[in-house]
Amino acid sequence: MGKYMITGTYTAEGAKGLLADGGSSRRAAVESLLGSVGGSIESLYYMFGSEDVVCIFDAPDDEAVAAAAITVGSTGMVGIRTTVLLTPEQIDEATKRSPAYEPPGS
Repeated sequence: MGKYMITGTYTAEGAKGLLADGGSSRRAAVESLLGSVGGSIESLYYMFGSEDVVCIFDAPDDEAVAAAAITVGSTGMVGIRTTVLLTPEQIDEATKRSPAYEPPGS
């Protein structure tokens, strides 16, 4: 399972839906969505600032996350940004690799 973060910004229509249904109802909808692709929520918070909601979750693969993100994005009610999260141990493994790279201009 991979760990991911989605942040979202509600459109005016999406905010109207949030007002009508409440935050707990939206969390339940996200839990159902992620469950349908084999994932699960770790945490979901609403926030102030340029984005309205953040969700940290586990999913079996990138394709499952893409399916969920496309489904949500297609509604036009919330704009989302998806980020893959890596553990410190995954970064340890990455630093042990030796990719071939030539910087520009060298």
